[in-house]
Amino acid sequence: MQSASVRAVVFDLGKVLLDFDYSIAARRLARRCVIPPEQIRDFINTTPLLYQLETGELTTDQFYKGVCSNTGFGGTLAEFTEFFADVFVPIEPMIRLHADLRRRGLPTYIFSNTNDLSVRHIRKNFPFFGNFDGYVLSYEHGLMKPQAAIYEVVERLCRRRGAEILYVDDRPENIETGAARGWNVILQETPEKTLAAVKKMGLLNHD
Repeated sequence: MQSASVRAVVFDLGKVLLDFDYSIAARRLARRCVIPPEQIRDFINTTPLLYQLETGELTTDQFYKGVCSNTGFGGTLAEFTEFFADVFVPIEPMIRLHADLRRRGLPTYIFSNTNDLSVRHIRKNFPFFGNFDGYVLSYEHGLMKPQAAIYEVVERLCRRRGAEILYVDDRPENIETGAARGWNVILQETPEKTLAAVKKMGLLNHD
């Protein structure tokens, strides 16, 4: 890696800065559904409705109605929104890493396959989310990683290309697309490994 060339750091969100678990949502939704939590979790993890939500093909209301029709959820849209979105836990070492990079003067960006429900919840409950220079969110562009076109959106937003970008993501297929564009990449396996890789690049001081 050519650390001297890095001019922007791009973070995935889920499983990089915030952990999440849809089984939490499933347990809450089950209070108002006709099927058990395990079936709700499996439905959330496999339904094309979530893909359509995260590519902007469905509105939140349409997604809610689709979930209701498949699970028998009998609560209001407001209840559904609260149950569905509140599944995130901060990955503290990574949030500290982001803050350290900001203090070093590096611009940072969020690059995430996500949806409006989750983003509104995160923006409200996790203050660190407001401390980025820009955001590329799948539902706003009708594209999802690892589609190459959405990586082009990132490059236009941060006005950087190739090795000027350092990209951290937990999914190999997403990392591979970034690497193919010449980006510096880190596959997040654990926060500790990611932190060590960033330090090795010379972007942080060693303890």
